[in-house]
Amino acid sequence: MRMPAGEWFVFEHGWLAWVVFAVVIVGMLALDLGVVHRRSERLGMREAVIWTLVWIATALVFNGWIYVSMGAQPALTFATAYLIEKVLSVDNLFVFLIIFSYFKVPEGLQHRVLFWGILGAIILRGLLITAGITLLDSFHWMTYLLGGFLVYTGFKTAFRKDEDIEPWKHPVIGLVYRFARVLPDYRDDRFVVHEGNRWHVTPLFVVLILIELTDVAFALDSVPAVLAISTDPFLVFTSNLFAILGLRALYFVVHEMMRVFQLLQHGVSVILVVVGAEMLLESFMDIPDVLLFSLIVLIMVGSIGGSVMLNRRQQLSSP
Repeated sequence: MRMPAGEWFVFEHGWLAWVVFAVVIVGMLALDLGVVHRRSERLGMREAVIWTLVWIATALVFNGWIYVSMGAQPALTFATAYLIEKVLSVDNLFVFLIIFSYFKVPEGLQHRVLFWGILGAIILRGLLITAGITLLDSFHWMTYLLGGFLVYTGFKTAFRKDEDIEPWKHPVIGLVYRFARVLPDYRDDRFVVHEGNRWHVTPLFVVLILIELTDVAFALDSVPAVLAISTDPFLVFTSNLFAILGLRALYFVVHEMMRVFQLLQHGVSVILVVVGAEMLLESFMDIPDVLLFSLIVLIMVGSIGGSVMLNRRQQLSSP
């Protein structure tokens, strides 16, 4: 679903659509952060599953409103973009797990880091989506560049190993340790403390920077993938935001079940290749959105189902 070049995106669906979206998001955040999760503490598995389902259900209800008010095609576009972002975000969560494990972040503090990390991700996605739509509208050849990039990233992801992921070696982290006074241990849930007449940053601040840098890297994959589906800012931004806001709860679900989804990484890589190929073939053939949506669902179900079967087989074969 492509928008005409140069069309002012705020008015594409009218102010009412943005107001409805803002009311839903603000209401959900107020309930989630202001009422249910006011304290920094680890979510239990049951609570994490419930809140993951609540955020998914909210996205489905919002998509139902899109279907009623805008039509079937925008609703399918939203669903496809949301699914892609959700799938790619799960892969992002595995890197979060590695970061938390490396820095031995107490489980009660992970909730706070994820909260601020996701707020930063929202701002970043908004900037990248705006830039991406502007570039694609102005330079159509960028479509092929992004498509090729996604195919390359898909193959690279397929052969990536956990031991190859070392975000703490990022040069920005080196600058933090060089120019800031980093304490050797945590100070409750604080990022910055004043001790000995000096300001210091805690290891939790370093972890937050790493989470933000990780999201930058993954946004460079996920945003082009969603823009392959549509350049409608309302549908792209809302689907991204709904997928991101449910990540805190989903993280704790993945934390408990990370060993079960052994093939998820390969599923993500195939999806990146499929979406990238769709961008490359756009000028030569029209791939229906319903077909692309069905392929993504099939790949995800296959990777999750295959992971469960593989895990069960390993359990049966182990002494």
